[in-house]
Amino acid sequence: MKGVPILSLSLAAGLLTAGGCASSSSSSASSSSTAPAPSYMSISPPSPDPRVGLGAGWMNAQEAIWNLRVVSKTPPSEKFINLSTPGDRRLVNSDLSFTGNYVFQGNYSGYQVWDIANPNRPTLRASYVCPGSQSDVSVFKNLLFVSGEATSGRLDCGLQGVTDTVSHERLRGIRIFDITDVGNPKYIANVQTCRGSHTHTVVTDPNDKANVYVYVSGSAQVRSSSELAGCSGGQPDQDPNTALFRIEVIKVPLAHPELAAIVSSPRIFQDLDAPVRHAESAADQAAAAARQAAAGRPAAARPGAAGRGGPTQCHDITVYPAIGLAGGACAGYGLLLDIRDVAHPKRVGAVADSNFSFWHSATFNNDGTKVLFSDEWGGGSQPRCRSTDKYEWGADAIFTLSDNKMAFKSYYKMPAVQTVNENCVAHNGTLIPIPGRDVMVQSWYQGGISVFDWTDASHPKEIAYFDRGPMDATKFVDAGYWSSYWYNGYIVGSEIARGLDLFELTPSAFLSQNEIDAAKSVRFEYFNAQEQPKLIWPASFALARSYVDQLGRNQGLSASRLTTVSRDLDRAEKLLGSERRAVLEGVSAELGREAGAASDGAKVRLLSGAIRDLAAVQR
Repeated sequence: MKGVPILSLSLAAGLLTAGGCASSSSSSASSSSTAPAPSYMSISPPSPDPRVGLGAGWMNAQEAIWNLRVVSKTPPSEKFINLSTPGDRRLVNSDLSFTGNYVFQGNYSGYQVWDIANPNRPTLRASYVCPGSQSDVSVFKNLLFVSGEATSGRLDCGLQGVTDTVSHERLRGIRIFDITDVGNPKYIANVQTCRGSHTHTVVTDPNDKANVYVYVSGSAQVRSSSELAGCSGGQPDQDPNTALFRIEVIKVPLAHPELAAIVSSPRIFQDLDAPVRHAESAADQAAAAARQAAAGRPAAARPGAAGRGGPTQCHDITVYPAIGLAGGACAGYGLLLDIRDVAHPKRVGAVADSNFSFWHSATFNNDGTKVLFSDEWGGGSQPRCRSTDKYEWGADAIFTLSDNKMAFKSYYKMPAVQTVNENCVAHNGTLIPIPGRDVMVQSWYQGGISVFDWTDASHPKEIAYFDRGPMDATKFVDAGYWSSYWYNGYIVGSEIARGLDLFELTPSAFLSQNEIDAAKSVRFEYFNAQEQPKLIWPASFALARSYVDQLGRNQGLSASRLTTVSRDLDRAEKLLGSERRAVLEGVSAELGREAGAASDGAKVRLLSGAIRDLAAVQR
């Protein structure tokens, strides 16, 4: 399928313009003045943006924060810190995965396991040194999966590396650990692949409880067939079994994970045309040309449509089993995959965008009506948030989704200008379970963490952030947030050079305490960002009140009616049993009758349903 290039859309970085929360008015004979609202309740972000011009430092850089609270900052453990060379690529923290109270933090040299039962003071449970790059991690039940791609990675996790061009001691693929005893993981198996595993995705099949599957995205050069039989880097017309243009699907028997093996190699991006890509900025082109000239080499060709075809690999795949779809970020394309047959995913849609350079990852909204793709232009090690960089470059692209067709709506990019010494581009994030809204937290490397609302796909807006100054004010040093994910009430960030950070959302004009409490009511037994779970909110007064707050914020129901509903909820909460149930059922029924005439009838129906569900749990 040929992807259709998308026209550029210029978005202003302006934020929310809707009215604030409704409030009752009152008069007083003694005073006509009104106290000003607290600054954190303003719909206008701080100006000038405090993220611009922050002072540099490793563990002591200046910080800027808005509508978030720092819960804890934990430096890397002893085996994963380089005191002499901060930012050393060998000791780069990478992706995160979660189970119970544990956070698994990947690292180019292995992984660390943190216990966050006390989020104010995470404690180290394990530090497993096993070099391989980039060591992306995922968990399922008692199993941990770790990606390995570097040619120096060894089967035995040795530190000596692999120097031979062909070696049967090399590991490029997936490592499997038994984490029944989290503090003492056991390396039980590996599955070798022709291009290694840059990233991977654990996929559960609702019709197959005996196995779990792993989609492997490899982006390195194809290894020699002398090292791994069957590997070929030829074009499909030369070798129909080429390792190009495909992913690998690994089947892992849960009763015998040591028998894990590749069961299919779907060519999900074969036959795509080469996408048109934007050139570097004029200044960057001139700088690159100067470097080439100094080295005595000809200038590099400008990017364009020339070439033998589209991408030969995916960077990352996000699956959403509840809707039977996956989003594949495949270098030059964003793909939509049908995963109802988990072992044999099929491409059903593809989009390209001349403003995008390297499609990196995907996120669906909870009801599956939108998908967001990120662009990791520069591979994560370049400054792409400078004043000279276009808003559309290194950003997110938001699409609506209907009948497996993706329609472009807008871009979102962290709006604060960063320096030439700060790697900054869109990277890993997840949904935050705010009921009735699409809210996401996302990493931007040394651009920090940005929380934004994309409920209106055409007008995404930032609602919270955290940022540090660069590692070094005089030169580039690799750092910043690789991943920022919501897990059981907290935003957990993997900072490449500085460790593990936890944050909490705070109430603001964009987000009420009830919405935050409702989000915290959603709990996971385990969580991998690349396998999105369907978010389901348990019945609670916070859930009902979150819809009341949203209706007040968007004036979806009259202020006087919302005041009455709030009063009824307060009264019901003080009652017990049948009395509480009767009040809640009455409020729900009345709202149901009013929904058709309300300016936001859909949200009124959500409120009615939340109150009805709350009544049903009162016994």
